[in-house]
Amino acid sequence: MPIALDFFVKYGYWVIFLWVLTEQLGIPIPSAPLMLTAGTLTATHRLNLPFVLLAAFSASLIADTTWYVFGKRYGSAVVRLMCRLSLESTACVRKTEGYFTRRGATALLVAKFVPGLGSVAAPIAGQIGMGYGKFVLCDAAGVMLWFLTVTLGGRFFGDVLKQHPNALSFAAHFFGAIFALLFVGFLVWRMLQRRAFLRSLRMSRIEPSELKSIMDSGQPCFIVDLRHPLDYLPDPRTIPGALSLTPDKLVEQADRIPRDQEIVLFCTCPSEATAARMALRLRAMGIHRVRPLRGGYDEWKKLGYPLVDIATATAA
Repeated sequence: MPIALDFFVKYGYWVIFLWVLTEQLGIPIPSAPLMLTAGTLTATHRLNLPFVLLAAFSASLIADTTWYVFGKRYGSAVVRLMCRLSLESTACVRKTEGYFTRRGATALLVAKFVPGLGSVAAPIAGQIGMGYGKFVLCDAAGVMLWFLTVTLGGRFFGDVLKQHPNALSFAAHFFGAIFALLFVGFLVWRMLQRRAFLRSLRMSRIEPSELKSIMDSGQPCFIVDLRHPLDYLPDPRTIPGALSLTPDKLVEQADRIPRDQEIVLFCTCPSEATAARMALRLRAMGIHRVRPLRGGYDEWKKLGYPLVDIATATAA
């Protein structure tokens, strides 16, 4: 038996527990290839399916409970930290907040199936004050559903290999190489997606100092605050003159957006993700003078530029 396979069979449950725990604590090492591999080995009875699920389930629940507590105590700061660690940091905040807004606690049932959301859902549940009992119930169901789906997918593959002994021998011999290929391919695909998105973002964003100069000069400027209502909880302020709109509302009112002035979008997502994505979408709709604000609300606030209460801005 190859060394890599022998080691995994001998210490598989501990490897699964530590790997899943590390991933769910925020380190971007995807566990799906590992669980597929473990599921394949359960078909040959080298690993026990209930123990595989128990190892992954307990690790994920420990990590999610930890982030739930941190989210309850530190709020959006923890959510943004998790998204910076995530391979899907360009999208995870907005997606997760949207899921919770539409579905409440049941969002936890599907969070693990959406790239980038699995780790962020727990701190957001704590941030919005969800009861721990409800959180554990929904999170545990979602965790078990996810790992059961992935592991049984590997189990099905293993059952197919059992029908072809030569293929099973080949897979066992090159176990380490196959797993490494799956893992590296997954990482490369995610990184290429993120790199392409960030490249388009850097080409179009506006500096806070430039926006400040436009505002000071009195030039007309259409500013949109794309933050989710949850983001207002720790600091209910915004940039003077900004209109608070969710991305969906902004698209609905696209025909009312002026075409003859600068349009600036901002958020609190890592890398200005939501603002950049909406800027690209508006350009596709024929609105070309639109740019995301570099650093978003946090950078504007850090530089000490003017801010007004959300209620005041809304009334205006």
